[in-house]
Amino acid sequence: MQPFLRLGAAGVAAALFQVAAASAQSPVQKELTVVSWGGTYTRSQMLAYVKPYRSRIGEWVAMQTYAGGLDEIRVQVTTENVVWDVVDFEQSDLIRGCREGLLEKIDHGALAAGSDGTPAAQDFMPGALTECGIGQMVWATVVAFDGTRIEGDRPATLADFFDMKKYPGKRGLRRDPRVAMEWALLADGVAPEDVYTTLDTEDGPARAFSMLDRIRSGIVWWTDGSEPVELLDSGAVVMTSAWNGRMYRPMVEEGKDYGIVWDGQLWDIDSWGIPKGTANLAKAMDFIAFATSSVQLAEQTKYITYGPARRSAMALVGDETKARLPTAEANMANALQMDAGWWASRQAALTEKFEQWLASGRRGLSGSAR
Repeated sequence: MQPFLRLGAAGVAAALFQVAAASAQSPVQKELTVVSWGGTYTRSQMLAYVKPYRSRIGEWVAMQTYAGGLDEIRVQVTTENVVWDVVDFEQSDLIRGCREGLLEKIDHGALAAGSDGTPAAQDFMPGALTECGIGQMVWATVVAFDGTRIEGDRPATLADFFDMKKYPGKRGLRRDPRVAMEWALLADGVAPEDVYTTLDTEDGPARAFSMLDRIRSGIVWWTDGSEPVELLDSGAVVMTSAWNGRMYRPMVEEGKDYGIVWDGQLWDIDSWGIPKGTANLAKAMDFIAFATSSVQLAEQTKYITYGPARRSAMALVGDETKARLPTAEANMANALQMDAGWWASRQAALTEKFEQWLASGRRGLSGSAR
């Protein structure tokens, strides 16, 4: 007779409870799962981080993609069914997730020193080391355009994106108040250092929506980072907002006549974070330490034009590649760093106003972002 059958109904229930309790206390290790944004960006991470890490530890590492945000992570954490181990976050989402208790705290002391021996705490750029994340690279949202469809002078300023008379044709824009609001104010003459204080006023958001109204009828909204290039390739738009690194492959590797307007670029830091409750916490931290080492960060720039988040890595990047990065001096004129803390506090309220504006036929909306 099987052991469980000799226990009787009550004994079986008790035995199963003990097995479940033991399993809960000793979670079964699974393959590490890294989550990122797809397309050329994920390809660069596969080549620079994931495949070398697989070889280093002799184990499989899975790579999945998502469209950003915290919704899926909230579901995993609240249901205690965490299946993602390391996630690539926009900085504002990272801060919000940390505040909500959705992410593990990060031990910065576990990070490797720079290739030149500089301690990690002194090597990463300001703002890259946070309570729940490790910055890996600097990216920017820029205006990208199809040079074959431009007559006369090519676009050179952010204001050109909003000038549909001088540059007729559809515009691509991410369906998100982030970037759209900042760009609208920059194009309306607000100085970069005054953008967020202006958005904090009663009339600031209304001013931004009024500027967006100028191109509203010609906007093609996108949500996935691969779409801007697809919109240009298909001829659906003549200009579009785009993450600068996504333009590397069509422009440099494929030789397409596309261009970038660096004026008004909005730059940010992307960071690695760890969903709270992962069964692979130690391995997740080991991966992050490896992926943010100087050599691996510099390696990524061979496949996408995003800037390393630590100084020692930038020293390993060639001059030709440096000139294509958001952090190049020539590309930083009139640039604005996205204020991740500001968005972490106001994103929900301003997203609601943004969606109301999209759904309405009115010219703008009043009220502050708070």
